[in-house]
Amino acid sequence: MIHFMKCKTKIIILSFLFIFICSGCISDKEEKIYERTDYALGTINKIKIFDHDSKELLDILFERLNDIENKMSVNIENSEISNINNNAGDTPIKVSEETFKLVKKAVNFCELSGGAFDISLGPVIKLWGIGTENQRVPDKSEITKALQLTGYKKIIIDSENQSIFLKDKGMALDLGGIAKGHAADEIKRILEENNVRSAIIDLGGNIIAHGKKTDGTEWKVGIQDPYSERNDYLGILSVSDSTIVTSGAYERFFIENNVRYHHIFDGKTGYPCDNEVMSVTIVSDISEDADALSTACFVLGVEEGMKLIDSLPGTGCIFVTKDNKIYISNELKDKFQLTSGLFTVIG
Repeated sequence: MIHFMKCKTKIIILSFLFIFICSGCISDKEEKIYERTDYALGTINKIKIFDHDSKELLDILFERLNDIENKMSVNIENSEISNINNNAGDTPIKVSEETFKLVKKAVNFCELSGGAFDISLGPVIKLWGIGTENQRVPDKSEITKALQLTGYKKIIIDSENQSIFLKDKGMALDLGGIAKGHAADEIKRILEENNVRSAIIDLGGNIIAHGKKTDGTEWKVGIQDPYSERNDYLGILSVSDSTIVTSGAYERFFIENNVRYHHIFDGKTGYPCDNEVMSVTIVSDISEDADALSTACFVLGVEEGMKLIDSLPGTGCIFVTKDNKIYISNELKDKFQLTSGLFTVIG
């Protein structure tokens, strides 16, 4: 299992479709598109650059993704996160400044969300194995035992020594809920340093719409209909220079005895979160934040999730519930257009 991958719902970049269809109508002098699709961070990554003539830049971007994976993946034996986990209960581990800052920020989101987002759920995630050939419904006793090895308050962060320590042996961090957001932010930073003004970053569903389209208009982003086939969308967001991250209950799951078990866990119960929410989309300036908040809001539910988002300036959200209702924060009401007659916007 690639725990590094928090399997986000598929978000459709409508601008991509338009450019693909009409690219034959655009001369090379008017616009060149440099793009690359490759595997890293446990998922398929796509980067499209619309105003920069450099294959070498794409190479640099994907080298950066591999560097982040080598530090933070729980599936790489000698990664910094694996080293922390392997020494849980025994020894604090000094890590790179990058890993240290991300773990520290992740713990802050754990605290902000009251544990709805929790990077200490590694033992629970591994126990269920959702998305792997070993996925199963564990016995309740196994879940109880795994929960005893969780708790973000047992993550000891030592700023003076730049080290991370897990208090109990058997504890395990899993940065799958924030690391891809961090990677997307890093790609954006490199693009800015190279004066790229128009690009799309898609790291397995963690989207950054960098700048605007080359014609100066906003990007059109389709939000997946959670009950339909992939690439069927229920509405369109118009955004520029924003990140869009969605967590959903339908992208990675299995069914046993007519019960559907998905990959977003409630840290209080050790079971997949069971509430009214089907998906949550977060729009923000920072992909790390949107990544963590999409999980937190899914677990919190509509009412508490909306309260959290409303307390964060420059951040918006869209909830889709199991009764086909859509709840949109004030930040996004003028940016969202409903396109499906099967759903109803509330408020």
